[in-house]
Amino acid sequence: MSKFGMTAKLVAHTGQRDTLLDIMLEAAQAMEAADGCELYAINVDEADPDSIWIMEIWRDADAHAASLKLESTRAVISKGRPFIANMAGTQLKVVGGFGV
Repeated sequence: MSKFGMTAKLVAHTGQRDTLLDIMLEAAQAMEAADGCELYAINVDEADPDSIWIMEIWRDADAHAASLKLESTRAVISKGRPFIANMAGTQLKVVGGFGV
């Protein structure tokens, strides 16, 4: 197995996490139709009222790159960008585990 994974932390502007969360849940729905997307999970950090964590698993890096060119992805990025104060992400090689 050589799948592509990403983990990202989005930090919303103070008091804007719920708005950003709704937008990211829209993104997750759009990923259901993205070729090669196997997991797109949206999580909140209950100890940090401004943070959202996203976990993604893709068939490969090319499928992920192609998803960034989709109009639905570009629209969600544009919609969410004003609510993001900071973000960081890590690309991962998925090597195994339950459910993968």
